[in-house]
Amino acid sequence: MEPGRRGSLALLTDLYQFTMAYGYWRAGRQREPAEFELFFRRCPCQGGFALSAGLGECLAFLRGFRLREPEIEYLQSVLPSTTEKAFFDYLRTVDASEVTVSSAPEGSVIFATVPLLQVKGPLLVVQLLETTLLCLVNYASLVATNAARFRMLAGPDKKLLELGLRRAQGPDGGLSASKYSYIGGFDWTSNVLAGKLYGVPVRGTVAHSYVMSFTSLMEVQPRTLKPLDGDEPVDFLPLAELWLQRVCQTLQVPHDRVNYGELAAFVSYAIAFPHNFQGLVDTYSIMGSGIPNFCAVALALNQLGYRAVGIRVDSGDLGKQAREIRQVLRTCSANFQVPWFATIPIAVSNDISERSLEELMQEGNEIDMIGIGTNLVTCPLQPSLGCVYKLVKVNGCPKLKLTEDEEKMTIPGSKVVYRLYDATGLAFMDLMALEEEPPARAGQEVAVRLLGRSEEARRVTPMAVEILHRTYFKDGQVCQALPSLLEVKSHAQASLSLLSPAHKRLQDPEPYQVAVTEKLHFLLSDLRRSSR
Repeated sequence: MEPGRRGSLALLTDLYQFTMAYGYWRAGRQREPAEFELFFRRCPCQGGFALSAGLGECLAFLRGFRLREPEIEYLQSVLPSTTEKAFFDYLRTVDASEVTVSSAPEGSVIFATVPLLQVKGPLLVVQLLETTLLCLVNYASLVATNAARFRMLAGPDKKLLELGLRRAQGPDGGLSASKYSYIGGFDWTSNVLAGKLYGVPVRGTVAHSYVMSFTSLMEVQPRTLKPLDGDEPVDFLPLAELWLQRVCQTLQVPHDRVNYGELAAFVSYAIAFPHNFQGLVDTYSIMGSGIPNFCAVALALNQLGYRAVGIRVDSGDLGKQAREIRQVLRTCSANFQVPWFATIPIAVSNDISERSLEELMQEGNEIDMIGIGTNLVTCPLQPSLGCVYKLVKVNGCPKLKLTEDEEKMTIPGSKVVYRLYDATGLAFMDLMALEEEPPARAGQEVAVRLLGRSEEARRVTPMAVEILHRTYFKDGQVCQALPSLLEVKSHAQASLSLLSPAHKRLQDPEPYQVAVTEKLHFLLSDLRRSSR
């Protein structure tokens, strides 16, 4: 949900944020300095990483964060009648002018327990930000990660089209999916509004309904098309019919098996879009009608100087059909001496999932472009990333959530996160340290404690060190130049390239190491003992 499209998001939150805010105000604690961290506890989809996303929308939300009079009036109607009027007067003054937000650059690889966002400011204000920030980060990061997984399965050369708008969780979910799947590695979207709002490249041609709407060649209007390098229009329909006869003879397809309504649809579309003709060939029989009709129209276009841009298949055994289609294209290329015809791109779609895509890639295929919708935008392997927003420091005191569930325990204090790289240039550990500690440095040994393990400290020597977070919001303003969506996408791929293949495996990945310094480990141990 874009703040610019829906106005203020100050009430896009849970009611208990305002009840807690009232409690802080009544106790005189509203301005106590506090720090929260936003992170997830487990990597999504049983994988080994996530991509951080949603930072740009968080910053836009923070810039506009303010409770306006209609919102104050609504809060007065839903909070208990005993709520003091002076509290609402105080809410009228609340904004994010004293909030500081640090984050890894959008598109960065992030791991479990490592903060995506670090949020500092007056206790009441940073408490009110919780739900909205979670809402803006959770799905964005999840769908970007899901898209990255599909990209890794497809490899770098296949083109990926996101076409999940009709299956998404409402219009905001559809727009977010288009935007963040692009960050995760997709090339295009079918979503026109996402193209307008975000600059994501859009693609689309026809559906089966267009092909089915034609019954006979009599419906082809207009029939003429100007050659690419000529001024005199040519009657395109008989040209396509002539080529159909030649194609059927070459492919040994009975001429009477071809569906002429389909041919009429292809001819009409080619006349309308001679530079962008793509045939959807599975409305009837792929090899008995769709492919002969496509080849006839494409060869007729070629005779006038145009090139068809592709074929799409939306049903059946996609890998097998793509191989058979490629063979037909090569046959026509050789028989009719049209070299480029053999390399016409083949696109497929049909409820493609991680599993079906993996099978397609394992068996080898002639597919050039893959359209993915439902299994991309709904993230069926894990519908929510599960980010949380936890207090780690208030009024100068580190805070620890201690629980029976070890996984839900938090890491206290104001922290710096270092990403450590080995001699090969790959990241091997994220190290959390207290802000006051000396910084980790390349070539210097450091003692660390791995999270989730009870073993003694180990010593590591990084060959390179990167501070993971940067300050993006301070004094009510964005304080870093924000990258374009394409630059975020490029950063995501660069960030992934710095991970070992073992950490990027989609199934049974080798766990990436997240550790704390000895000083932070002892603080954690002390707070555990004192909280029991």
